[in-house]
Amino acid sequence: MLSNLPKYVKRLSIIVIPILITQVFLYLMTFFDILMTSKYDIGHLAGVSIGSSLWVPIYTGLTGILISITPIVAHYIGGNKKEQVRPSVQQGIIVAIGMSLLVYLLIFLGTDPILSKMDLTEVERTIAASYIKTISIGLIPLFIYSVLRGFIDALGLTRVTMLITLISAPINIFLNYLLIFGNFGMPELGGTGAALASALTYWLVLGMTVVLTLRLPSIQQYQIFSGFAGVDPKRIWTIIAMGVPIGLSIFAETTIFSAVTLFMTRYSTEILSAHQIALNFTSLLYMVPLSIAMGATILVGQAVGGNQMKEATHYAWLSVSLAIFISFISASVLYFFRDTIGILYTDNATVLAYTAEFLIFAALFQLSDAIQAPVQGALRGYKDVKITFIMAIVSYWVIGLPLGHYLAVTTDFAQYGYWIGLIAGLTAGALTLTIRLVIVQKKHARQLSN
Repeated sequence: MLSNLPKYVKRLSIIVIPILITQVFLYLMTFFDILMTSKYDIGHLAGVSIGSSLWVPIYTGLTGILISITPIVAHYIGGNKKEQVRPSVQQGIIVAIGMSLLVYLLIFLGTDPILSKMDLTEVERTIAASYIKTISIGLIPLFIYSVLRGFIDALGLTRVTMLITLISAPINIFLNYLLIFGNFGMPELGGTGAALASALTYWLVLGMTVVLTLRLPSIQQYQIFSGFAGVDPKRIWTIIAMGVPIGLSIFAETTIFSAVTLFMTRYSTEILSAHQIALNFTSLLYMVPLSIAMGATILVGQAVGGNQMKEATHYAWLSVSLAIFISFISASVLYFFRDTIGILYTDNATVLAYTAEFLIFAALFQLSDAIQAPVQGALRGYKDVKITFIMAIVSYWVIGLPLGHYLAVTTDFAQYGYWIGLIAGLTAGALTLTIRLVIVQKKHARQLSN
């Protein structure tokens, strides 16, 4: 591998850098929801924090199901079966629409009963409910875009989705400016305005993606929107069978963070706000290993589809190595700039003090986060998703959250106990997933030699 290392690094970089830019700018929508709401009102910030803690697992878990389009298409491209791409993407769109309608129903029936059982102030409860219901206006475009993005990225055209996001993210920030604060004659909606801005941006993103899919020759050749043959149960089952374990793995990881935030409601508004600020900034840094993971899925998937198992192995471990290197930079930023980061969000001295302490714990789990993300991405490239899901459940929900809750409730760690639990869960996930990747690679190597 060493002799070909520059080639592998170059190809990985070509795929990952546009994905990273895309992920960062996509996340900036949530980032600026929190940041700009924190400038508006601390009560609205707490409400948006709770609302986003319920919303994020919903959309990340379910869009995770649609991520299965990426390894499916990557295998077809690697195996030179391009005629199979269009029907798979079309069935993915059908799945996306069906899921979004189901989620609409669940949100409008379940949001108020769930929030009513939490110990919240009236402002926090009202803003949280309004945030979830308003942002759900963007469910259909968000889910369809996830399918189209998975298809485009699997072709290796990650710069296309990067371009879309580069255009849409500043628009989202401007809409936040209008709708949160009521500037230029727009209604002053506070936290609800942040949700409406994001929902409108999701529709804009889908519109741009459809136009580029129809216009760019490299994508147009697949005729994605032509010749719909109706519902194909077999292809839908393939998408769901592979996608559900992926979605549930992502759901298991994201919900542990959301669950911690919900447990934090037992503490003061200042502690909850500080927790959300630390988590918000840490999640921005997580876009780097997440982007490397998505690149690993594409390159490993294409290599496996073309029966090039050595290349698949090289790309898998190169991705992990790169993420580990970057994790040390991320940890350093969180630790050495912990007193400065909070100032981006608030000037409340109490919130700033708690934020700095939370960021110390955030720095500690950077390495584990950096390992587990690209390893999961590589496993998806191998289409190995079921065992990964079980490992995620055990790591996050059997180890991480119970340990964190125990430490928070029974020891002097209090609210910081939950973050220690996060560290333990992510570390367990990193170790078990790495072992699984080694096993899968050995299995494929044996199959190739027989």
